Amino acid sequence: MMTVCEVSALAGVSVRALHHYHQIGLLSPAKISEAGYRLYDDAALERLQHILLFRELGFSLKEIREILDSSDFDRNRALDQQIALLQMKKEHLENLIALARGIKMTGVKNLDFTAFDTKKIDEYARQAKESWGHTPEFRQFEEKAKGRTKERERSVSVELMGILAKFGGMQQLDPAGSAAQEQVKRLQDFITKHFYDCSDEILFSLGQMYAGGGSMTENIDRAGGAGTAAFAFRAIEAHCRR
Repeated sequence: MMTVCEVSALAGVSVRALHHYHQIGLLSPAKISEAGYRLYDDAALERLQHILLFRELGFSLKEIREILDSSDFDRNRALDQQIALLQMKKEHLENLIALARGIKMTGVKNLDFTAFDTKKIDEYARQAKESWGHTPEFRQFEEKAKGRTKERERSVSVELMGILAKFGGMQQLDPAGSAAQEQVKRLQDFITKHFYDCSDEILFSLGQMYAGGGSMTENIDRAGGAGTAAFAFRAIEAHCRR
C-alpha cells in the first residue's frame, strides 16, 4: 500500500489532483487508514496509469471515468494507441533536436518550419479519442450492431479484413491508380454499410490508424503481407486529397 504522498511522488501527480480524482469517483484509494490516510494498492496504481494515458490523448476526466468504468474497456487497445502516440511525439522531438543542432553547427539561417508541425500527432489523438465512442459515428455503430449475432460480427470483421488484405497485392501499383482507388471505394462503402457513415475525413483518420503501428497494423500486414497497411493508407490518402 502507498500513501497519497508516495503516489504523488511516484506518478508526478499532485496530491491535490489525487484528492480531486477521489472526490469525483475517478480514482478511489484501496482503503482509508484509521488515521484517515488514503492508501493505494497496485490495482489503483494501474488505473492511475490509464487515467494519465487518456489525459495524454486529450480526454476529459468525466470521459475517462466513463471509459474505465465501462464493461467493454479494452486495456490492450488503449495501450496500443498510447504507444503509437508516444512514438509520434518521439519522432517530433527528434526532428526538433536535429533542426536545432543543424542551426547551431552551420550557423546558417534555416527557414524550414516543418519540424514544428504537429498536425499528424493532433490528428491521431483526435481519431483515437473518437474511437472510444463519444461521437455520432459510434452511436451509429452501436445501432447497426444491435441486431447482429456474434457469428455475424465475426463474419463482418473477416470481410473487412479481406478488403484490407487485398491492398497487399497492389503494392507494385500506383496508390492513386484506378485499381487501388476502386478498392478504397469498396472499403469506404463497406464501412458505411456495416458500421457508420464513412466520410472522407473519417476514412482518412482510419487510414492513419491502420498504418499507425500496434496490433491493427500487424493484423492487416499479417492478412495481406508486409507493407499492406501502409499502402492502404497511401491509397486512402490519395482518395481523400483528390
